[in-house]
Amino acid sequence: MSHSLSRRRAITLLAAGAGLATCLMGRDSGARVVRWEGVTLGAPSSIQLYTRDEAKARAAIAAGIEELARLEEIFSVYRADSAVSALNRTGRLDDAPAALLELVTHALRLAEISGGAYDPTIQPLWQLYFQHFTTGSADPAGPAASEIETARALVDWRAVKVDAPARSIRFRHPGMGLTLNSGAQGYITDRVAAILADHGFTHMLVDMGEPRALSTRPDGSPWRIGIANPADPARTVTMLDVVGQCVSTSGGYGTVFDAEGRFTHLIDPRTGGTAPRLLGVSVVAETATIADGLSTAMLLVAPEVRQRVLRQAGGQMALYVTPDGVVERVTA
Repeated sequence: MSHSLSRRRAITLLAAGAGLATCLMGRDSGARVVRWEGVTLGAPSSIQLYTRDEAKARAAIAAGIEELARLEEIFSVYRADSAVSALNRTGRLDDAPAALLELVTHALRLAEISGGAYDPTIQPLWQLYFQHFTTGSADPAGPAASEIETARALVDWRAVKVDAPARSIRFRHPGMGLTLNSGAQGYITDRVAAILADHGFTHMLVDMGEPRALSTRPDGSPWRIGIANPADPARTVTMLDVVGQCVSTSGGYGTVFDAEGRFTHLIDPRTGGTAPRLLGVSVVAETATIADGLSTAMLLVAPEVRQRVLRQAGGQMALYVTPDGVVERVTA
């Protein structure tokens, strides 16, 4: 499996820096920008705070990272001890964490709005592709049609039952599996941003896999985010001015299973096929939770329903970028 540019790196954070560092702001010798850089659920992550109190900023970032670690213990499908992994092993989870109940409920609503184009139970199909292409004698044509159909039979968002008062989640059918990779990074972004705000910070850019801008930059200007061309990620094809919004990008180029790039990590649950490699979509929404899963849904829904899905799911705008660098905007 080839890990090319992460789908999140199709977004260029033109205002962000690298590492845990502090530097003076140009025209205000009393203010500093404190930056942190790390990883969230496998995606590059960063925090950028403007402050006159460096110690306060570092304490706030430490609290945010503590929350990040707590949520990774809930959402990560790569950790055997996570709540999601426990659910996938047994098909039922009692005493489910509140964050998991909240995000699964959100994901099921998005699945309904998108007509199943987005489906959090895609995990059996993802595992099929992953296991196929990581064997030494993988057929370059991909998994057999019969294998795809068998896995696809286990993909059905309607077979997930959430009982919020009882704090339980269960699957109707044995062998089902849940993944919140398209959603959890956005949720974590929102939670970390909320903690930083609770510590008194207003001007910030938080990216736990999804960049979210709270307020403006201190001088009142918007945060500038560049959207890259899927065929040439080093080239920005359009710019977004963002204030109090989040931007999430999805594209098959983020991870491809085969050397030729015919099979991507974004799988259509309705067909079992994968999304095109060189097509990207960026969604602007008020929160990262909304933008994250919605960007995946918007990549897979038919053009004639894009505006309806965007509006009903709470998105504000979607930008589609073709390999030729053509940008099509859809507004709610």
